[in-house]
Amino acid sequence: MELRHLEHFVAVAEQKHFTRAAEAMSISQSGLSASIRALERELRASLFVRNTRSVELTEAGRALLCEGRRTLAAAEAAKDAVAAVQGLLRGHLTVGLEQCLGVVDVPALLAKFRSAYPSVEIEVRQAGSTPMLDELASGRLDVAFVATAGYPVDGLDLRPLSRESMVLVCAPDHRLANASRVTLDDLIGESFVDFDPTWGARAISDSAFTAAGVAHPVTIEVNDVHTLLALVAHDLGVALVPERIAAKRGDHVTVPLAPGTASDWQVSVAVPTGPAASLAADALIGMLPTTAVHA
Repeated sequence: MELRHLEHFVAVAEQKHFTRAAEAMSISQSGLSASIRALERELRASLFVRNTRSVELTEAGRALLCEGRRTLAAAEAAKDAVAAVQGLLRGHLTVGLEQCLGVVDVPALLAKFRSAYPSVEIEVRQAGSTPMLDELASGRLDVAFVATAGYPVDGLDLRPLSRESMVLVCAPDHRLANASRVTLDDLIGESFVDFDPTWGARAISDSAFTAAGVAHPVTIEVNDVHTLLALVAHDLGVALVPERIAAKRGDHVTVPLAPGTASDWQVSVAVPTGPAASLAADALIGMLPTTAVHA
């Protein structure tokens, strides 16, 4: 088995199409097909179910995809290790980022990194924290800035950057606007504005309501902080958000939650553990302010 066979296999698996995968890999379709057949002969298993429109992974293919990505990530890390010994940092750095974390100026950090390591190609993906944790574990991301409740994640190293409480935001004339603090029981019967379920703050809210046995009907779901706050200010629902988001300018009111109501919102820089760890990711993290990262 050669690494190029795995690279071709992963490309077809992700594109679900031989022609598109061949274009992405800059090789002929016949060459790509021959590479996949060689890999299938080596493994003595069919990896794809082929039809005229697309290809789908077989059970064997699904098993290989996760390990194939990890193997390719480890191979890239090995190349980087040799380059580091030679005083060079090269290769590719894929960075994940959830919106509006606010703790680190990621664009400025990436600009500083590019200036120091111009031979490293940088790719940035913006998404919710939940899928980014999965992509880190599978080797598709090298490092990610995520928001979680701070619980350990198998195969990942989460290095905290900040931690803050969740709070309630509501309209100025809402019945709870003048409360000194609220519990989840106080929110029974309310409708909620919230983020996509993949966002860290949404995961914390969902978990808190589930643990308390209180309904959490999200009638409006958004992917933008300012839209959420504007909807809340117009009394179209209430929301639980981190203090950092509640502090943004708007016509909403912020009400503290009773202690223990919800887990804190923790922003972390996350990297894979083991052989998939990236030297480029370590170099990027090393550029963070020394007071920011708590190992």
